[in-house]
Amino acid sequence: MITATWIGFALLLQPQAPQFSPDLESFKQYKVPEWFRDAKLGMWAHWGPQAVPMEGDWYARNMYVEGSSQYKHHLATYGHPSKHGYKDIIPLWKAEKWDPERLMGLYKKAGAQYFVSMGVHHDNFDLWNSKHNRWNAVNMGPKRNVVQTWKDAATKNGMKFGVSEHLGASFTWFQKSRLADKSGPYAGVAYDGTQKEFADLYHFAAQPRDTGWYSNDPKWHAEWLARITDLIDQVKPDLLYTDGGLPFGGTGQEMLAHFYNQNMKQHGGKLEAIYNCKQASGGRWVEDVERGVKPGILKDPWQTDTSIGDWYYNKHWKYRGADWVVRMLVDIVSKNGNLLINVVQRPDGSLDPEAEKVLADMSDWMKVNGESVFGTRPWMVFGEGPARAQGGAFKEDLGFTPEDVRYVQKKGVLYATFLGAP
Repeated sequence: MITATWIGFALLLQPQAPQFSPDLESFKQYKVPEWFRDAKLGMWAHWGPQAVPMEGDWYARNMYVEGSSQYKHHLATYGHPSKHGYKDIIPLWKAEKWDPERLMGLYKKAGAQYFVSMGVHHDNFDLWNSKHNRWNAVNMGPKRNVVQTWKDAATKNGMKFGVSEHLGASFTWFQKSRLADKSGPYAGVAYDGTQKEFADLYHFAAQPRDTGWYSNDPKWHAEWLARITDLIDQVKPDLLYTDGGLPFGGTGQEMLAHFYNQNMKQHGGKLEAIYNCKQASGGRWVEDVERGVKPGILKDPWQTDTSIGDWYYNKHWKYRGADWVVRMLVDIVSKNGNLLINVVQRPDGSLDPEAEKVLADMSDWMKVNGESVFGTRPWMVFGEGPARAQGGAFKEDLGFTPEDVRYVQKKGVLYATFLGAP
């Protein structure tokens, strides 16, 4: 009887896992899980229908920008966007040579400890079996659940899995599809974004002053929340990335609280989730910097996201080499950061030989030097030498020299990596 009383008392005293509410103060109890701090390197499939024209990033928007290179390509290749719009690009994405298990094996050999799939880009096309959007990869294009298939391959290889959402900015980003040419034979002829039967792809018309990165329309906020919550609940990712700051005030906070709480339920009360967004974190999530590097050691872990080429396949771009990727990684890790690197895929899902060489060269380097990266923590100083990051996005080419050295530590060992051949 006494034992039973004490057992009951012990249960009452057992600490309860924190529950997050949708407010910034609540998120201060967040702690970055150790798996992310140890992982250091992730790889990203920034891939979808916009790869089809092989003309690079933001194709779905810029094909509606009269005079742009992507508009000119679309006009010459597919026809005028009043008749042949982005809706007609989507069926051309077949992913016929996509071999996710093989690719995941290459990424793991190259050192990736986590993998991130595109979930939905600004083009408003969902790559999972979306409950709220008929424009998705299960219904159209490859007719496969791209996100879940990537996750299965990552899990099989013992890797953490993430998904990126770029949906928040889609509403204002895609309003270009509602315009018309100002000159030439199609002057005044509206693009296909004005056609009512496709309004669920191109969105309804924005109010005149609704032109920011994030819309101020509450109807759009509600749709974003429903779709990203569906993505979280179906896929249960370890990591969720937002292309921008935490969106839409309280609506975004509601999403984030749900993500954290859902993840704790999945892990028996332990929070293992990573949320990336491009906003200073104050420890409430992991700040992400697009194509940029922090100037020094940060108290809170952070992440750089960048690519070995353009974000979407671009036949005009040359790839970065493995030497560039490794130098970026070493510099970032010395400052308490992680690197998420996009490996550019062709429209059919395969990799160019040059991209495969980047992965093979990284694999060779990791076999010798991986212990100086994974599981490490910053030392008293991040390094020395003339190369200095300015901080901020789109500032990633630092011009490293043999005098540039970066330091990390692990289990009483100090590692010094020269970023050029002495």
